[in-house]
Amino acid sequence: MGFCISCGQQHQDGIRFCRFCGTQQPGEQLLMRLRQEAEQIHYLRLQMQAAQQQQMAANNQFQQQPPRW
Repeated sequence: MGFCISCGQQHQDGIRFCRFCGTQQPGEQLLMRLRQEAEQIHYLRLQMQAAQQQQMAANNQFQQQPPRW
């Protein structure tokens, strides 16, 4: 199931025009490409979050060490 890109109504996959507002819907090739791009963005976001968590853990470890004077 998909959603109209114009009015947001739910429709079946593979339709060419929304039955509610008549707007032409993207083709399957475009949808496939957009899904692949979304997966890549999601993967990059997860990598960035992991790197930020590692950086925060390293900063916390540095701050928790007592001064050596």
